[in-house]
Amino acid sequence: MSKCVYIFWTCANETEAKNVARELLEKRLIACASLVPGVTSLYRWEGKVEEDEEVKVILKSQGKHFANIRDFIQAESNYEVPEIVQVDISQGSPSYLAWIMEETCKS
Repeated sequence: MSKCVYIFWTCANETEAKNVARELLEKRLIACASLVPGVTSLYRWEGKVEEDEEVKVILKSQGKHFANIRDFIQAESNYEVPEIVQVDISQGSPSYLAWIMEETCKS
C-alpha cells in the first residue's frame, strides 16, 4: 500500500495555485489542495536576497504519485526553480488517510 504524503509547493499567485490544483484533482493525483496566500518568502537568488509574497500550497496524495505531480507542476510553474517537496505522513486519522487513498486510487 502506498503511503499518504503531503506535497508542499510554493507559487507566485492564487490563480496559478488554483489552476494547477484543479488539474491535479481532475487527474485524481491529489485528494485535496490547501492554499495559504500571503506567505512572505525571503531567499537568495542569483546572488541577491529577495523578498516576495507567494502562495504556499499543501497537496494531499499518495507517494506513488509524487513524480507525476512534480513533473506537472514544473511544466506549469511560472518559477524557474519551484519548491516541490514531499513529506511522508507517518500517522494520521485512519478515516482521513483512507479518504486520501480512495480519492487518488483511480489515477
